[in-house]
Amino acid sequence: MKTLVKTFAAAALIAVSTFTMAAEGPGSKSAKGNVNLSTADLALDHYVAVTTEGESAGVEQIFATDFSQKVQASNAQTHNRSALIKSLKKQKGEKLNCTVTSDIIEESADYMVAKVTMKFEDFTKTDLVTLVREDNNWKVSSSVNSYK
Repeated sequence: MKTLVKTFAAAALIAVSTFTMAAEGPGSKSAKGNVNLSTADLALDHYVAVTTEGESAGVEQIFATDFSQKVQASNAQTHNRSALIKSLKKQKGEKLNCTVTSDIIEESADYMVAKVTMKFEDFTKTDLVTLVREDNNWKVSSSVNSYK
């Protein structure tokens, strides 16, 4: 009798797990999943996660179509949206070894400027990020990086 109960319990567990996986569907945890960007703070937090923690969900969603990044260094560089997204996708899952702080410099109903500071062991990267509201979502429209 105990064997019969164990068999039914095992069959029930298998059935439940099978139905759960089927309900999720293929690719339900894909990197293109929608991320809540309804507030500027959520968008800024997600930007930090994408750029420093290797987060890949919503990487295409976070950047405005006209996004541009300027890197102020000995050889100044400019990157467009597609180049940055391609680079970030390669860094999927890689966490940067740095301490991150963010400060909101200016905020209004439709835009926000924030300063994101990443302190590494030997240098500091400062990222001035401009976020804008597009429809009901916030997106990063520009980023200016400098290094010390």
